[in-house]
Amino acid sequence: MGDVLSTHLDDARRQHIAEKTGKILTEFLRFYEDQYGVALFNSMRHEIEGAGAPQAQLLWRKVPLEERIIFSGNLFQYQEDNKKWRNRFSLVPHNYGLVLYENKVAYERQVPPRAVINSAGYKILTSVDQYLELVGNSLPGTTSKSGTTPILKCPTQFPLILWHPSARHYYFCMMTEAEQDKWQAVLQDCVRHCNNGIPEDSRVEGPAFTDAIRMYRQSKELYGTWEMLCGNEVQILSNLVMEELGPELKAELAPRLKGKPQERQRQWIQISDAVYRMVYEQAKARFEAVLSKLQLARPAMEAVIRTDMDQIITSKEHLASKIRASILPKAEVCVRNHVQPYIPSILEALMVPTSQGFTEVRDVFFKEVTDMNLNVINEGGIDKLGEYMERLSQLAYHPLKMQSCYEKMEPLRLDGLQQRFDVSSTSVFKQRAQIHMREQMDNAVYTFETLLHQELGKGPTKEELCKSIQRILERVLKKYDYDSSSVRKRFFREALLQITIPFLLKKLAPTCKSELSRFQELIFEDFARFILVENTYEEVVLQTVTKDILQAVKEAAVQRKHNLYRDSVVMHNSDPSLHLLAEGAPIDWGEEYGGSGDSGGHTGSPGVPEAATLSEKRRRAKQVVSVVQDEEAGLPFEAVPEPLSPASPDSVTELRGLLAQDLRAESPPLAGPLLNGAPAQESPQPVAAPGATSPHRQLPPGKAVDLEAPKPSDQETGEQVSSPGGRPPSHTTTEDSAGVH
Repeated sequence: MGDVLSTHLDDARRQHIAEKTGKILTEFLRFYEDQYGVALFNSMRHEIEGAGAPQAQLLWRKVPLEERIIFSGNLFQYQEDNKKWRNRFSLVPHNYGLVLYENKVAYERQVPPRAVINSAGYKILTSVDQYLELVGNSLPGTTSKSGTTPILKCPTQFPLILWHPSARHYYFCMMTEAEQDKWQAVLQDCVRHCNNGIPEDSRVEGPAFTDAIRMYRQSKELYGTWEMLCGNEVQILSNLVMEELGPELKAELAPRLKGKPQERQRQWIQISDAVYRMVYEQAKARFEAVLSKLQLARPAMEAVIRTDMDQIITSKEHLASKIRASILPKAEVCVRNHVQPYIPSILEALMVPTSQGFTEVRDVFFKEVTDMNLNVINEGGIDKLGEYMERLSQLAYHPLKMQSCYEKMEPLRLDGLQQRFDVSSTSVFKQRAQIHMREQMDNAVYTFETLLHQELGKGPTKEELCKSIQRILERVLKKYDYDSSSVRKRFFREALLQITIPFLLKKLAPTCKSELSRFQELIFEDFARFILVENTYEEVVLQTVTKDILQAVKEAAVQRKHNLYRDSVVMHNSDPSLHLLAEGAPIDWGEEYGGSGDSGGHTGSPGVPEAATLSEKRRRAKQVVSVVQDEEAGLPFEAVPEPLSPASPDSVTELRGLLAQDLRAESPPLAGPLLNGAPAQESPQPVAAPGATSPHRQLPPGKAVDLEAPKPSDQETGEQVSSPGGRPPSHTTTEDSAGVH
């Protein structure tokens, strides 16, 4: 690999890449600085004027569930350096970064992980053929002929491959189809979460960034949805640079790659990944510098906005009226001829799978609570309630139980409409709806928890408790139905705007964009940071189609076709006491109601003070789904150190042997320091200077691990970069061939 990079990425080419990247970043960051002032004004105006959105009936967690492990188990990973498959102990913490350890022994000894993978922008492939097709398309002229050795051979029939258009790829395989299905659901959850990398509570920086991305791409005549708008700001910015830089490099370097087709493919993947990392470093430094500058200027900007809010609003409305008078006739004709006829079919295509998914969320929630109620009656009563509620509290984060909900979105198609409206992929709408499903499930669960906790304060008997659970369930379901309707209607409106607005802007650009410059003189110089002609023009275009979209969604609600409430059904302050309950401290079910039957099976050891045991419980991270074991293999053996130079396993039998070495009869302990961004340098690459930064975030020795969403720091390393900290003890759930307990 070192030879490939030194040959094709010499100093001159690296300098060219840095200059090209700098030019793109400079152009984008001008858009970002412009949009920052607009977003700040919009945010402050929204705070003053408020919004007319329906009040949510369900509660939401103000303190998110952390300190939990989503999934853990063993994976076989393909090592590109030695072309061997190696067994890895793998887990997914609450930040959804896939963490790979050398083996379970290394994990137990708190050895830093081999890799931490941020899966934003990745696609999960379940067949080698899918992968080979994507790789072949990414580098034309390298499609392997029949009978030749492909770039990757999987020793089992159950691969999982993480593919990215620019960054490195990851290759895993499982022993059974059941394991493959489980890991696929888990990794899809990782991708879904990491793609949603811009915090939704960011009222200024987030909207400014996404608007700047849109404006920049529109300046390049790129309209419509963009698949690579995923991850945090630096990842998205890196994708933006690679969108322009990648094809140029490919045209330059592809003819110079030597060897067989599969070897040229491998070389291009290595080169692309190295360039992506260079771009990431440069984008990170530039973006953070500009953001810091804007945040320093923010107090002064806020002071101007507070003082002149009314004048700014008046000035903006005057500008909008002039733009409206100029472009409205053209926009209305365009909407009437090219958009209006298609709104019902787009809406129907969105509504069917989305409503089915939210109905499935309701059904799963109902089933889980009902099963818990039956267990209370038939098994442990209140003594086991803590264990049951700990499991229920994490239902929204259980990728396997939520999978049936997420799967409902997979049939979403916009056949015949994707080309018309330049929708490159429906994945952005699928993932958005799936995130809403998870949020609504967690809101329903949390509301149920809060109401049940209040009921338990009355000291009910087992029979009274069961009746209360049923009554609370019905109460929560009514609230869920209302909130689900509100969330879906908002999702439909946003999706329709996201599909139609870029199309309208592209249609109107030849006749309208050239006229906008004359409106600049209408903006007072003092307000130029908060009012932009381009943004005001887009708002006018949006208003021309919003009426038709709102009417279409309203008619769908009137028909009750998809269990949507009418807009006239409003439940303001229907349960004010409920929202007061949510102000209390988070509920620790294991500590309050776990009793001796703690869900993790932990019992105090002789001689250990009770206070120490409680302290250990508080530190315990809850595992949502436990270790995946090969159901056909015999009992797991004790873990033993791996041989220094293991042979490459070429068969399922050898893989099973390796798998057995790293599995133990008891559940593994939870993650210790999840080094999100443990720096890792490939051996052929030069070692970075001590002050250098990378996509990895290095932790100083002794510092507690930050479980923030990991950056794309996924190079493998055996180097220890931080002192291991305290590690939560063992899992609280188990899984066998019968399912999750």
